[in-house]
Amino acid sequence: MRVGFIGAGRMGAPMVGRLVGAGHDVRVLGRTQEHRRAITDLGATAVAEAAAVTEGADAVVLCLFTDEQVHAVADAQLLAAIPAGAVLIVHTTGSPRTVEQLHGLAPHIEVVDAPVSGGPHDIAAGTVTLFVGGSEAALRRARPVLATYGDPVLHVGALGSGQKVKLINNTVFAAQLGLLARAAQLADSLGVDEAALLRALSHGSGASRALDNVARAGSAAAFVAAVGEFIGKDVAVIRQTIAELGADLGELDAIVDAGLGR
Repeated sequence: MRVGFIGAGRMGAPMVGRLVGAGHDVRVLGRTQEHRRAITDLGATAVAEAAAVTEGADAVVLCLFTDEQVHAVADAQLLAAIPAGAVLIVHTTGSPRTVEQLHGLAPHIEVVDAPVSGGPHDIAAGTVTLFVGGSEAALRRARPVLATYGDPVLHVGALGSGQKVKLINNTVFAAQLGLLARAAQLADSLGVDEAALLRALSHGSGASRALDNVARAGSAAAFVAAVGEFIGKDVAVIRQTIAELGADLGELDAIVDAGLGR
C-alpha cells in the first residue's frame, strides 16, 4: 500500500519504521531538513508539503499530540486531496467529535480513530494495543496498516468509539495511580518503605500494569512526574467529553486527581 504519514515523532517514527519494514510505500511529512533526514534514515520518502503526503495514498495516518494539531493539519484542503476510497487513520488521543468532524468534511474517504495504548517500544515490537472506532469497511481498509505495528487491533464500535474507550482506559489508569499514591502514604505512616511495598504488591492480588509501571519507576511520585503530562491531557479531554454528553466521573474524580499528584 502507499501510505501517507504525518507526525513521525516519538510514537510515529517507530510506526513508520514498521510500515517500511513490511514493504509499504511510505511518504512522510518533514517540515525541516533535519526531520527529513531522520525520515530518510527510516527508509521512507520525506516530503516537505502536506499535500504531497496524500498523493496516490491508499491510507493517510495522523499521529499527533492534540485535537488542535489534528485540525490544523487536516484542513479542508488536505482532506479534499486524499483520494476517494482511501482511509484516514487518526492515532491522536482526543475528542471523538474530532474524527466525526473530519468524516463530515470528507465523505469521499473512510475514517477510523485508532488511539494507542502503549509506548514506542511496543510499537517497535509490533505489539501496541489499538482501540479502533469506525465502520467494518473502514477497518478492512485500515487493517493492513494497523496490523503492521498493532497487536491486538481491537474494533470497539462506530467512529469515535476508539477515542471513548481510550479515554476511559486512561481514566481507570489514572485512578489506579491514585490508589497507589494513597497506598504509599499509608505505607509511610506504618513505617513501610514504598519501594519494598511496590515489589511485594506485584506478587499479590493487588498486582496490575499500573503497579508494574510504578514499581519500575521506584515510586508513585516518580512515575507521575514522568507521564503526568500525557495522562493529564487525556483526563482533561474525557472530563470535557463526558460533560458534553451529560455525565461525570462520579467517585472516580478525586481518585483520578490523586493519581495526577493533585
